[in-house]
This record gives sequence, structure tokens and C-alpha cells, in this order.
Amino acid sequence: MSYKGINIHNRQHKIISAIALDNQNLPDTFRKAKYQKMSASAYGFLRGTNHLFWEDFYNDWRLSLFGGNADTQTWLQGDAHLYNFGAFANYYGEVIYGFDDFDDGIVGDYQYDLWRLAISLVLDCRNHDNFQAKDIRKAVKKLGKAYLKTILSDRHNPATKEIHFTQDNTTGELKKFLKKVAKKETRHKMLEKWTTFDETGKRVFDKDSEKLSPLSESESQQLTNAFPNYRQTLKGEISGEDDRYFQIKDMAKRLYAGTGSLGTPRYYLLIEGDALTAHDDIILDVKRQEVPAAYLQMNEEERSTYHEVFSHEGDRHAQAFRAIAEHPDQYLGWMELADGVYSVRERSPFKEDFPTDELEKEKDLSELAEQWGMILATEHKRGGYALNSSYLFEDAMAEKMASQEKKFSHFLADVAFQYAECVQQDYETFLADLGLEK
Repeated sequence: MSYKGINIHNRQHKIISAIALDNQNLPDTFRKAKYQKMSASAYGFLRGTNHLFWEDFYNDWRLSLFGGNADTQTWLQGDAHLYNFGAFANYYGEVIYGFDDFDDGIVGDYQYDLWRLAISLVLDCRNHDNFQAKDIRKAVKKLGKAYLKTILSDRHNPATKEIHFTQDNTTGELKKFLKKVAKKETRHKMLEKWTTFDETGKRVFDKDSEKLSPLSESESQQLTNAFPNYRQTLKGEISGEDDRYFQIKDMAKRLYAGTGSLGTPRYYLLIEGDALTAHDDIILDVKRQEVPAAYLQMNEEERSTYHEVFSHEGDRHAQAFRAIAEHPDQYLGWMELADGVYSVRERSPFKEDFPTDELEKEKDLSELAEQWGMILATEHKRGGYALNSSYLFEDAMAEKMASQEKKFSHFLADVAFQYAECVQQDYETFLADLGLEK
């Protein structure tokens, strides 16, 4: 017998065990599909293992260097990476760019989001192999400097002064991207992708699509029964009492969406829009909400407080969305089904990710990194104000950062590059366990 078997607390064992535990309840088909996405690159692996990030960094002593106290906490996206930014439309029809996923939304130290975003930048650039290490490091530092500058400037109440990012106030490749999305993507095009017309001329979901499937009678009945109560959870400008907007036309099961959440039960509901046109129907995205990755690392006292604050995961998701997002979804709410609480939101007709693989010039990468830093900071400031109803977050940051601005960006780059190396090693461990070669 090998003495090595006495102590299993090694990194390789931890990685394989943690991934197996996190995915143990997934049906084999979805687990295989998720692992396939994770095996495509180290960046894909990062996307599928947010639980590892939180396990590695939760209560990391380095948080105290530039934060780490109650006042430097804000509402977090909780799974910040480049492809959780995206273009989408707000209720007023503007195509904006920002976070579009709040499944892991939680209150915590701002650095969790900032670190994970910077790490994803390093891994994404390495994946596409389009920039040298010095260019990537410069971009990460630009991201950090822009984040800090935005936090420490322009103190404002988000309820009276809206700041969001559109083609009108972005620059370079991001501006071009948003112009293209606004021109190319439409509600009509989205409906053409996901729906068809039946023999009576009624618009229905295209259930022959590989990403959609019909519901069982039980699933259909559950959704129908839960829908009236969902309408009571709405807090936007559209009243849940207005029957014009809440006629269900069809339902389908959504398959193979995302990476980290791949296999999570999810449905699409097609509801009536403005009855005057055939091309403005609404698709509602109904997704089961699990506890965020951060919750798994909380101690008993923290979990007790968590459950006092949030009545269930649908409530937490909605609070995070409303705190961070600019013009949050007017259809945002939740519904309770037999197997858990599901978030409900509109599927945006302008949903699109920025194609980072098309970046070629170091100048474009740096410019984009600055804007990622500005956007993250703006959303953290919005979240801080929602949390405290004051400028407590900005004040705490100003005090913590006194004369440390330069150190801050260098430190961020060190964290990003060091952990990117760790992710690369973990990724190779994962591939070896699957019997795949790098």
C-alpha cells in the first residue's frame, strides 16, 4: 500500500472530487455536454467551475490589502467573467452593455468580482493566442485603474442619475459592436429563431430545434398553475394585473444553455405582446435558481443570516438583478414549482456577446479592458447604493485606497496571472481525468 493514500488533501484530488460533487445531480447527457464545454479551453473550465474560485478565494487574507471589511462590500454579480458581460435591450429599447446574468448574485467584497473578471481576461487572451503576456498584463492593469478611477469619481444617486453603456458613450471596438447589434438583432429575428407557426397560424415554439423540446403534461400543468402567482412578484412598470401582456401562447423546455449552469432545469414561455403586431411577442426565460457558489463557503452564522435576508433563491436573484442592473427587466420575478423556485425574466432580442476572438490590436484590447473596468465599477456603485442607501461604499474605498492606486493595479495583475496559472493546471488535471490530452 502506498503512503500517498493516507493523505488525500492534494490539489489534483480536490479538483476532481469538487467537480464530481458539483455535478453529481446532473443527468448523464447534460453532464457529458457540460464537461465537453469545460474541456474546450482553460477559460471554458473557469466558466464551469465557479465553485472552485469561491473555495479558493473565500476569506483569502489578501482581500484585506485593498478591502476586506463590511464597508467595501457591495452587490456582486458573483460569477464575473468576460462572457457574462453582453449586449441586451432595456425596457426602453436601448441596446446596452453590462452584466446579463445574476444567478450567483450575492453581497460581498468587491474584489471577488474584480479578481474573477481579471482572471478571465488573462485566460481568454491565452485561449485565442492573440496577444503577448506583456500586452495582457497591461490590459489587466488598465482594467484595474479604470475600475478604481470610476469608483472614486462622480458620486451620484443611481435613482436620479442613470449611467449605462450604449453606442453613444462607448468607444472603439465596443462602440462598433453595439452599433452592429442594434442594427442586426431585432425581436422579429429572435422570434424567427425560436418559433414557428402552426397549422392555424398561431405562433408557437419550434420544438424540432435541438435547443428546445416539448413539455410533459405534468410540467405544462405546473407552469400554468404557477403563472398567476408569478405575476404578483412583478415590481416594474408593467403591472402583473394587466391581462394584455400575460396570455401564454406556448411553452417549451430549454436545453444545453450556458456552461456553469448547463443542465439546470429551464423553460421558455411565449406570451402575448402588443396584439397590434405579430412580431412583438415576449419570450420569458424561466430558470431554476440554486444557492450561489459563495453560499457553499459560508459558515453556519453566515448561512443563518443569508436565510433571514432572502426568503428563497428567486428572491435573492431578483434583489441582485434590481440592485445591479440598469433599467432591470420589467418581467423580472419568480415562480415556485415542485422542484424549487425559478427566476423569470425576459429573453432579450438583442442578447449578444462581444467576440473577443476578433481582437487583434493591443490598443483595442487595452481600450476594451478600460471599459470593462468602468462598467464593473459603475454596477458596483449602483449595487453599493442599493445596499446602503448612501455613499458608504465609495467612502470606504476612498479611505482604503489613499496613495495606493498604483499598487492596486499591479496587485490585480499579479492575482490574475497567478491564478490563471493555477486554473491552467487544474484544467490539465481535469483533462487527464477524462482521458483527454491537452
